Amino acid sequence: MDIPPSPPVIFARSRRMAARQRMAAAERAGHGVSTIARELAQDIVDRLGFLRETFDNALVLGDRTGALIRHLERQGKQVIPADPAPLDGLAQIDEEAPIGGGPFSLIVTLGLLDTVNDLPGALVLMRRALKPGGLMIASFAAAGSLPKLRAAMLEADGDRPAPRIHPQVDVRAAGQLLTRLGYADPVVDGWGFDIGFDSFDQLVGDLRAQALNNVLARSGPPLSRAAVATARARFEASRDADGLIRERFEFVTLTGRNAAPRF
Repeated sequence: MDIPPSPPVIFARSRRMAARQRMAAAERAGHGVSTIARELAQDIVDRLGFLRETFDNALVLGDRTGALIRHLERQGKQVIPADPAPLDGLAQIDEEAPIGGGPFSLIVTLGLLDTVNDLPGALVLMRRALKPGGLMIASFAAAGSLPKLRAAMLEADGDRPAPRIHPQVDVRAAGQLLTRLGYADPVVDGWGFDIGFDSFDQLVGDLRAQALNNVLARSGPPLSRAAVATARARFEASRDADGLIRERFEFVTLTGRNAAPRF
């Protein structure tokens, strides 16, 4: 029997955990930024509202604002809030390991799967943790995000570009992946929005505050002061008439069901 190859190690687990713990510490200190977390949670609340479906229990991973968790609890659902990092009050779950506590009628993951090394494996594990007919919804950053920052980093690196921003999943490829992994009724939506920033430094600070900074296993050498100045100048050259620099954030939402018990 052939042994499937191990997925490449693109992201460093230790850096990913540290980023989410720093994010939580900033939130506790009142310095957190939750713009993207709010958008992701509200989008799922809206999607569930259209379904008009009853879920007995739910596993929610990565809901930093608690908006989705509160929405489900108000409906009388049994909810387990979780995160891949050991954060206060949350169960710790590794998306790339078998999921306990189930089976669940609903599993939602917010802003997490773009930094797992084995995305197909994580999706399979979630399907296996669902009840027959159970629903999986996963939203995370997609290809096309941060185009201005990417251009600024490329210019700063010059002739020797280094990996500084995460590789991201294309929406069309994500749809094919769900079908291949055995999900029933697969649906893939690409969506996004712009956020205005006062400066390059505000963008970088906000990304760090939301655990969206670089967690690559091999991220390249640090930028020199001159290179940072180059990146800053390139990014801020795109300032709009109102004084803000608008950066694009793209997301993909995957939805699918466990058609039959596969435990």
